[in-house]
Amino acid sequence: MQDGTLLAAVDLGSNSFRLEIGRYEHGHIEKIEYFKETVRQGAGLDEDKNLTADSMQRGWDCLARFAERLAGFPKAHVRAVATQTLREARNRELFIERGSQILGYPIDIVSGPEEARLIYQGVARLLPQSDERRLVVDIGGRSTEIILGRQFTPSAVASFRVGSVAWSTRYFPDGQFTARTFEAAEVAAKAVLDEALDVYRRDTWDVAYGSSGTVGAVGDVLTAAGASPEGKITREGLDWLYEQLILARSADRVRMNGLKEDRRAVIGGGISVLRAIFSLLDITEMQVAQGALRQGALYDLLDREQPQTDLRSSTVRGLMQRFGVDELHAQRVAQIATQLFENAAPTGSERAARKLDWAARLHEIGQRISHSGYQRHGAYILDHTDAAGFALPELHHLSQLVLGHRGKVHKIGLELSDPQFVLQLMCLRTAIALCHARREPDTEGFALSFDGERCIVRSRAGWSESYPQSAHLLHEERYCWQKTPWEFVTKLR
Repeated sequence: MQDGTLLAAVDLGSNSFRLEIGRYEHGHIEKIEYFKETVRQGAGLDEDKNLTADSMQRGWDCLARFAERLAGFPKAHVRAVATQTLREARNRELFIERGSQILGYPIDIVSGPEEARLIYQGVARLLPQSDERRLVVDIGGRSTEIILGRQFTPSAVASFRVGSVAWSTRYFPDGQFTARTFEAAEVAAKAVLDEALDVYRRDTWDVAYGSSGTVGAVGDVLTAAGASPEGKITREGLDWLYEQLILARSADRVRMNGLKEDRRAVIGGGISVLRAIFSLLDITEMQVAQGALRQGALYDLLDREQPQTDLRSSTVRGLMQRFGVDELHAQRVAQIATQLFENAAPTGSERAARKLDWAARLHEIGQRISHSGYQRHGAYILDHTDAAGFALPELHHLSQLVLGHRGKVHKIGLELSDPQFVLQLMCLRTAIALCHARREPDTEGFALSFDGERCIVRSRAGWSESYPQSAHLLHEERYCWQKTPWEFVTKLR
């Protein structure tokens, strides 16, 4: 990454959408611009967990405004991340597909643990370097992330379905504040967060940090009132703020210096969750952190630019070890598949080649469950695992390559409309056929090309006679692509 490069991160949160633009200089990212819009998408989920038309339109309108500012940014320099509301929404694909078109960049839905990892990176990058053991808490609109870490490395990450928007909607639906409703909200929050006690005990961390909306809003109010030291939230200050809300009796009557208008409607839910965390984890003081999810996404862009530092590669290695993959065979298949792909794909396909490499290394992970139908087991694992560094759509892409590497291809479905995916899959299946004997194949004079809707494999003269089983498997491959728009052609000699 060259100094002076502009990078951008879009955070599609449950309460607010945010855009931050930074300039990379000497290993650090300096903030240039920051935009925030209160979209309240988390309050737009109906009883069936579908986003309402109004809430989707609010989100799309915001993304259109962000898109105007991002015009001209290379795709590799923008990361858009969606969190809990879009993890929950049954109709998320509708919103994501149109939202990505409007924004001009793909929107990644990340898992709860991956969101927590990015939050920790954002917080840690904006803190002075220290060997302190950190507890990081981020109360969002519909989820709360809690992380333990030291320097830039998180050691425990967790995401809980409790947040300021969700709790305000559930326990303060008419905006009325009473001691009884706060007690009910805090008890319910503790019930959800109770499992955090075992991992995030008071003896496991030295300093507590709070990130993002709720913590920032509470810190601003307490500082303005002189109820806590600047940049900190104390238990006494939090109790004082709770008493002020009880005195106000309703959200629309709350008048406090430092409280922004967009926070008024969700302050009750946010305070109840924060008080529950203070009580549950025995926190007496929390520092307000400057970093958050969006900064973590910016620094993650830097890591993704360098294959040797890309966390996803180490995550793939970890999955291989966990599921007892034959590493030599996986590496052999990955090398052949990516070589075929790079020779056949258009320039600028390096990211797709890396994803193919990961899928090839993971294509046998399902064998730990059962050899019968192991491609289905492998696809299921990838669709349901928490894999650090990966967004959920990326994991699904890998799962579909793993599912399709064996058997008939028409079962894949929608992905077969994407020519790049089809080329990846054809290269993977060809590499597996060539490596069927689980030893280094002879690929001298062997080539794969992609022409329109046809994939053509060719060999040198005498190759098919020397390797009759490999030739047979490749000839059989033609029938596996029947009932699809694609054709696999063999010209083996």
